[in-house]
Amino acid sequence: MKKRIPFFIILCLLVMNGCSQKNFLKNFMANEPQINAYEITMKRDLLCLMMAYPENIIDIEKEDNKVYIVIKSGAKIIYDDKKLKNYQQKLDDPDLQDMMEEIYPLLDIHGLMDKNCDPGRIRVYPLLKEVYGKSKHEIESNLKNVRIGYKNYPFNTNNKAAKSLKLTMKEIVSLAEKNPKLYAFIVPASGTFNYRLIAGTNRLSPHSFGTAIDLRRDKRDYWKWTSREEGEKRLNAYPREIVRLFEKNNFIWGGKWAHFDILHFEYRPELILKARYFSRKPNINKPWYNGISPMDTNVKTYIQLIDKVLSEE
Repeated sequence: MKKRIPFFIILCLLVMNGCSQKNFLKNFMANEPQINAYEITMKRDLLCLMMAYPENIIDIEKEDNKVYIVIKSGAKIIYDDKKLKNYQQKLDDPDLQDMMEEIYPLLDIHGLMDKNCDPGRIRVYPLLKEVYGKSKHEIESNLKNVRIGYKNYPFNTNNKAAKSLKLTMKEIVSLAEKNPKLYAFIVPASGTFNYRLIAGTNRLSPHSFGTAIDLRRDKRDYWKWTSREEGEKRLNAYPREIVRLFEKNNFIWGGKWAHFDILHFEYRPELILKARYFSRKPNINKPWYNGISPMDTNVKTYIQLIDKVLSEE
């Protein structure tokens, strides 16, 4: 049986050697399940990102013990900057690990999420800009109208976002023809593309990229408009058929945020992929990619690349 070193001695060694806590733990616990779980989670996150943005992410690099995704423009985006952050800091200055950390719940929920549990509300803007456009003008050149009710709404064509919205609305309309009560939650939609900051912040709204849609508005839909009690009533009354169809087509629902935004749906394929395939904790006795089946050629190539790069010393 492995002999344990008393915690006091570990603490003294830590202070004497001036090691950072993260580096010390990495060296001391190199063979422990916690470290393996971190590495497995990182590999899964990288795989989901590559699957979600196949035309944009072309490589993975490891440099000075830090991992980056490489965009076709040549830009590199760090996976984990190794900084300890509170919730607000993750919103303001996230890395990819922060963005992917909270697993979006594909199963139904029957109450508002716990405080600061907002899977999808943390966004890495350098990635969004690389995929959907770096400026208002560039984003506008990528927009295409999608018919919702009797109006057209602009949505980003890149990365199949507009195509996914069009398919979602087609399926919802087909459902609403059998259940007309659904129309009261859909039309008139409140909007899609709107190049603006999130109120009270310096962060761009996802609507700025033309990748989010707000359906018909109710005064109880948004956490700043109403109480949690009223928001929860609205949440439980919201038709789950609509939510499931959006999620099927790689949209997340703002109803599954503690900072609830019930009319809001946002195209985030990387989060849906992680929820679909990797919602359970890693099992260190199985391949890290266990859960994805069947695999196409591209996915196999991504797995081989991730294994190769992350195994390099």
